[in-house]
Amino acid sequence: MTDEPDPMPPTRRHFLARAGLLGAAAPLGLLASPSAAGLLPSARPGWDAPPICRAAVGEAAGAGGPLRPIRLAWNASAICTAAAPLAKERGHFARHGLDVEFVNFGGSTEQLLEAIATGKADAGIGMALRWLKPLEQGFDVKITAGIHGGCLRLLGARSAGATTLEALKGRVIAVSDQASPAKNFFGLLLAKRGIDPERDVEWRTYPLDLLALAVEKGEAQALADGDPRTYLWAKDERLAEVANNLSAEYRDRTCCVLALRGALVRDERPVATALTRALLEAGTRVAEDPADAARIFAGYGGKGSVEDLAAMLRSHTHHHHPLGAELKQQIAAYVDELKIVKVIRARTDAGQFAERVYADVLS
Repeated sequence: MTDEPDPMPPTRRHFLARAGLLGAAAPLGLLASPSAAGLLPSARPGWDAPPICRAAVGEAAGAGGPLRPIRLAWNASAICTAAAPLAKERGHFARHGLDVEFVNFGGSTEQLLEAIATGKADAGIGMALRWLKPLEQGFDVKITAGIHGGCLRLLGARSAGATTLEALKGRVIAVSDQASPAKNFFGLLLAKRGIDPERDVEWRTYPLDLLALAVEKGEAQALADGDPRTYLWAKDERLAEVANNLSAEYRDRTCCVLALRGALVRDERPVATALTRALLEAGTRVAEDPADAARIFAGYGGKGSVEDLAAMLRSHTHHHHPLGAELKQQIAAYVDELKIVKVIRARTDAGQFAERVYADVLS
């Protein structure tokens, strides 16, 4: 799929009709991330309080004027982006003065970031571990918030004894591509345990939907990718979940981030602020009512039953949205770690990199 939108995308009414979404469920009261304390509205019974930034965006468009059009690139098959359709269907975007059009992007990461940098899209949601290398090349794209943690899983064949990281030495791990976030992340975990991720294991590429089949046929002893597929595959008792990206020291690390066009951040800060706030509010609501978020995501074509999708969302950290110094520290940590697996150049200064790619639009 290219970075251009479908010529006639399904309407919002179409998706509502498919999913049967006629009313907003009440939130369950989970507190927002401490990282966002003071920056987002507190949990509220009806989610109908006016947003902080609506006046600013409204002034930019003219009092009582039309909503500001925004094009948001996302992957409609990735459960980790569930905050985006929820923000659209439950009115978070509109309450912040935005009319968001989704660009379902299936091209390479470099193409997606180029689309944002050149104005074909205004913003995008994606995996930090896939975006940091292209951002090292200098794209005019700014990260404004962490969206959540979790969603990457490493599964091993019980019959092969591939149930621990140490047991994967000398084994084959099936991945969808050699630059996938799963390969980068689990390569880091292996390296931290003294297993050379390039010499001591083989990362073998298969079509995404055939990763589990490769393990079943014995061509690989493990697979690494993201939800919803890995969560669904993990239900097979023949597979063991060896690790995920909330394991050990990564339990508070974000994996999915929001990035905006640099010119939008510089020239239309109220719009950048409104979009960031709307998505963080929606992310908190995903954590508070994962069943509602799952129903909405399923209406956009998400794989899996509503029950399974809701369980996936509960296993992620949609309540935790790193911002400011915390997010910059996490970006810098990823940069230093990606040097270990030779994804980021050794000479790249992690702190300077984080300062360059992060933009604070909420303070």
